[in-house]
Amino acid sequence: MTTIPVLPPPRAEARIPDYIQADTKLRDAAQKLEATFLAEMLKSAGLGTPRDAFGGGHGEDQFASFLREAQAEEMAKAGGIGLAEALFEAMKVRINA
Repeated sequence: MTTIPVLPPPRAEARIPDYIQADTKLRDAAQKLEATFLAEMLKSAGLGTPRDAFGGGHGEDQFASFLREAQAEEMAKAGGIGLAEALFEAMKVRINA
């Protein structure tokens, strides 16, 4: 007969307080909104528009938006233009009111 070893009880994981989780979600939402805004600004500035000579054709047109979105997300992660922080603070005040 095989003996089943007795295992110790599972360790209690460190619980992250609810207010920190809420702040993290709020900050992520603000950063996504800033990234969307920056993507639109990059589009308006002409980033990703096809060149006249040696352009990528229809494929370049289709994937230019992905490039703009990726660049805008990286800009927002790096601090962006400060819009995410302003939105975060405004939403935090509104939620806590």
